[in-house]
Amino acid sequence: MSQSRVIVVGNEKGGAGKSTIAIHLASALLHGGARVGVMDLDLRQSSLARFFHSRRCWLASEPAVRLPEPLRFHPAEDGVALARAEVAEQMARFEEAFAAAQSETDFLIIDTPGGDTVLSRAAHARADLVVTPMNDSFVDFDMLGHVNPVTLELEKPSLYAEAVWEARKARAMTGQRVPIDWVVLRNRLASTEARNRKRVDDRLMALAKRVGFRTGPGLRDRVIYRELFPFGLTVADLSSKVRPIPVAFSHVAARQELRSLMHSLGLSGLSGDELLAAE
Repeated sequence: MSQSRVIVVGNEKGGAGKSTIAIHLASALLHGGARVGVMDLDLRQSSLARFFHSRRCWLASEPAVRLPEPLRFHPAEDGVALARAEVAEQMARFEEAFAAAQSETDFLIIDTPGGDTVLSRAAHARADLVVTPMNDSFVDFDMLGHVNPVTLELEKPSLYAEAVWEARKARAMTGQRVPIDWVVLRNRLASTEARNRKRVDDRLMALAKRVGFRTGPGLRDRVIYRELFPFGLTVADLSSKVRPIPVAFSHVAARQELRSLMHSLGLSGLSGDELLAAE
């Protein structure tokens, strides 16, 4: 029985755009015809789970509209209750959901919380691809690497980079020959502050050589992403029949961003390119 490719969206810092990236990856893969599963390990916030619940509700109110939906493999319906449970119970529920997803999907997208949890570590150890969005600042870079406060030169990897390194070692110990692919996305790039961006770029490239990740383009901070979220929709879903909000020319640029994101992750063949390019 074939197993799905596991994509973990992770960064121990909150507010980096993990859930936004996760829902867009899932949506693009769905429109590309893949069997997609989603798992939300942010047990308290549960943005990914809530997004696809909203999608189901919106589709129920629009019987003439047909959109693909993922299979949901959340460890518990009540994430807050599971977060309070013993570690053994959390892991048992995770393993059960993960095993089911492996046999029923082509891709499993796992959204993780902005912090270190036992379930987040377990997910990273099982990842084929780790996607780490970061905002364009040293505030976000600090979770990946430490810089000298005087010279701004890179000193050492930081907490999350070490966590991914440990996940890679754990995967190697299982005998799997293919290592975890790790991509850091430059998310919400600012249009100004070019000097600061260059500084972050230089340190990011130095850290990439040291700990072994690739970099790619993320998603800008566009209004359309926020406006579509309550409906459980993304720019990949927009069409002549799916227009829950007034759509301006910016949605074309947003679709191009999503296409570029999928290409950088090596998923362009299943990203619904025809739909994303359509008006």
